[in-house]
Amino acid sequence: MKRIGMLGGMSWESTGEYYRLINERVAAALGGIHSAKIYIASMDLDEIKVLMDADDWDEIAQRLSVEARTLEMAGSDCILIATNTIHKVADQIASAVNVPLIHIADTTAKAIQEVGATQVGLLGTKYTMNGGFLQERLRERHGISTSIPDPKGCEIVDDAIFDELVLGEFHPDTRARFVGIIENLARDGAEAVVLGCTEIPMLVKNTDTKVPLIDATTAHAHAAADFALDF
Repeated sequence: MKRIGMLGGMSWESTGEYYRLINERVAAALGGIHSAKIYIASMDLDEIKVLMDADDWDEIAQRLSVEARTLEMAGSDCILIATNTIHKVADQIASAVNVPLIHIADTTAKAIQEVGATQVGLLGTKYTMNGGFLQERLRERHGISTSIPDPKGCEIVDDAIFDELVLGEFHPDTRARFVGIIENLARDGAEAVVLGCTEIPMLVKNTDTKVPLIDATTAHAHAAADFALDF
C-alpha cells in the first residue's frame, strides 16, 4: 500500500473527516483490520486564516510547500490537501514536490460527470467561491461550468463555515438557509451543487434537498485511498 501525505488542520474537523473516509475506503477494499498509511502535517487554522484575510497567499503557499516537502521526505507517495480553499495554491505546492498532488477539482469533476451534470453550483468559503481557481480548472480541464450564490448567499455560507462549522457546530436553522441557497442555484440553472468545503457535507445531506449534491470531500478522499491501493 502506498502512503498518503496529508496537509491538514484546516480545519481539524475537516482533517478528521478525511481520515475517516480514507480509512473506511481502505477497510472496505481490503477487509479485516486494514487501515490506510497516512502521514499528516497539521497546520494551525488560525494562523492560516490571518494570512487569508491579509490576502497573503504567497506565504500560505510557502508554508505549505515546506510541509509538503517534509511529507515527501518522510516517505509519502502523494500529497493530499485536506481542504478545498487551499487548492488556490495547489499548483505552487505541487511544484515543490516530486510526488503527485491529488487535486480536488479533478476528483470532483469525476463525481459531477457520474451524475451527468455539466453546469453546477458551488458552495464553499468566500475564497473558494470568489477565487475562481476551482471554477477555472473545472471549465478548462473538464468542460464543466460553475455558478455561485448571490453576494448575500456567499456571505451566509462563508460566515457559517468559519463561525460554526469549523467549530463542529451544525444547527438546523443554518441547514435550512443552506438548502434555500442550494435550491436558488438550481432554479438558476445548476444541475447539481458542489459542496466545496469539507464541513458542508456534515451539515447538508442529500436527503435535505432534491437537488443532486456533489460531496467534494468524499470524492477527494476516496481518490486518495484508491491511489494508495493502486486502484
